[in-house]
Amino acid sequence: MTTVGIATGAGRGTGQACASRLADLVDVLLLVDQDEAAVAAYAKDLSSQGRKAVAEPFAGTTADRDDVARLAGRAAELGTLRAVVHAESVTPEEADWRTVLQGDFVATALLAEALRPLATAGTAFVYLASVSPLIAHVDPDPAVAAVLDDPLREDFLDRVRDAVGPALEDPAWVYPWATYGVHRFVPAEAVRLGPAGARACSLSPGAIDTPETRLEMARHASVRELIERTPVGRPGRSEEVAAVAAFLLSDEASFVNGVDIVVDGGLCAAMREE
Repeated sequence: MTTVGIATGAGRGTGQACASRLADLVDVLLLVDQDEAAVAAYAKDLSSQGRKAVAEPFAGTTADRDDVARLAGRAAELGTLRAVVHAESVTPEEADWRTVLQGDFVATALLAEALRPLATAGTAFVYLASVSPLIAHVDPDPAVAAVLDDPLREDFLDRVRDAVGPALEDPAWVYPWATYGVHRFVPAEAVRLGPAGARACSLSPGAIDTPETRLEMARHASVRELIERTPVGRPGRSEEVAAVAAFLLSDEASFVNGVDIVVDGGLCAAMREE
């Protein structure tokens, strides 16, 4: 049996760090990213390291239904789906509210829908989210929650904007709402995967040392303050997030399911104490 892994956002940063850990867990690893050159170069790099997995680049985005269908088709051709880590994301500084919601929430649902039929006993999914909805105390009323629970409706973006209100168009707010959607989605997905013997968890990093985080630190005092309030006294590293993702995907985590795992250096704990 040939086992297949999928790592999205694998062209850089945390997605690439997660892909590196996944390369020792499966036989074939699909590296997904919109940046075709970056993901092709990384596939070549992994192959040169003599890792367990044969790395195959896949140019596309999980925010596009056609790309996700192609990805699912390729995974099915290669073998048995064993592990998926979804780290592709959209930076709020670089996109409008629709693009952020599509890329950081709807994409999760699209990927899950496409790969669910491939899940079997032992298949594990990890969807990266964020601590931002925990820090922002996102807690919608039942009517808004009901809208969030149907992210694949054709008019979802308009419906959620109407439900939340114009504040959703603020880059500082749309990302917490998008990643809160992932928090809500994963427990329901774990239940849907139960009959197949598969699992799903979300993973919520705090401030991670990436070029995007450094840019936000330079622009926003509030981001610098969050890092200063983190008990470990520094931003996290992509490798630290990837280590937790690797555990969640492993057989050692076979009873961990339907939950969000926070990897934030204690930031949420510190904020609760204040």
